[in-house]
Amino acid sequence: MMRKLIFAAVFLCLVFPCSASPDYSSPDTWAYYAEGNGGETDLFIIAPTVDMGADGNMNMSLSDEKTKGNLVGALNMERGIFEDSTVMYSPFYRQMTFPVYAERISEEGEHLDIAYGDIREAFIYYLENINDGRPFILAGFSQGGQMTLMLLKEFFDEEELADQLIAAYVIGWRITDEDLEEYPHLKLAEREDDTGVIVSFNTEDVFVNDSIIVPEGVKTYGINPLNWKTDSTVADKSLNEGGCFTDYSGAIISEIPNLTGAYIDEERGTLKTLDIEPSDYSSSLFPDGVYHLYDYQFFFRNLQSNVSVRTEAWFMNCSLQETA
Repeated sequence: MMRKLIFAAVFLCLVFPCSASPDYSSPDTWAYYAEGNGGETDLFIIAPTVDMGADGNMNMSLSDEKTKGNLVGALNMERGIFEDSTVMYSPFYRQMTFPVYAERISEEGEHLDIAYGDIREAFIYYLENINDGRPFILAGFSQGGQMTLMLLKEFFDEEELADQLIAAYVIGWRITDEDLEEYPHLKLAEREDDTGVIVSFNTEDVFVNDSIIVPEGVKTYGINPLNWKTDSTVADKSLNEGGCFTDYSGAIISEIPNLTGAYIDEERGTLKTLDIEPSDYSSSLFPDGVYHLYDYQFFFRNLQSNVSVRTEAWFMNCSLQETA
């Protein structure tokens, strides 16, 4: 399937020259290029959907400077989780616009081919010209999570590359039985300090049984970022180190310790909140109770801590292997 996507992306670029893929050898094609404070660890992070498709477009134009600014802003809302532990890289890409998701056509076709084609080229450039064998984290939210999972499917059956992966934060996107059966090299996180694994969850209220990301009847797999369990064990809100609500500069405008407890729903595999009033987090994009926009923010401090924990575990494992 991945090879077909690649050929389709090449075909589209030949037919529509104006949609040519960015030249990732130029730092100008990166939203983040060597940013952050982590000395030994990289982050390759993929932005969520920011283009609302108001002009009827199904893929973001890379000549749209305003939307590119919004893409950087969306990344900045998450950067505090990663920036003290990593050196950050994130490409601009011709992402699918929000109507592609609203119409539930985001998993096949030319719009996906264009978006993933860009991400794929950026990742290959990163590996061949920047990484130099360093350990790294993959991360993405929403569409960024979808793109991250696609990279994991295509590239990480290679043991050498998989060994460099500290963890992949595939947040706000689903991971299904079909994914795991077709790509058996995918490994889901089972605790707070395992490495080379996928950390994923989708947040919603207890009454929700359908969303754009996890449709009714679909089961996803995830882990609870409060107790790092994959079963329905309830994590009390006292385990929530702090929900942080950030602006487009990355500044924390509000922090709420012990914001909410949560548990994994056994049927849907989603992360159910216990202490959130749906009307407090209403959005024009999603029904009340679908907390997709807040996946990172509700559990900001726990995720921030976990990046450090998994990074330390990776280096410890590496040290043990060297001395064995």
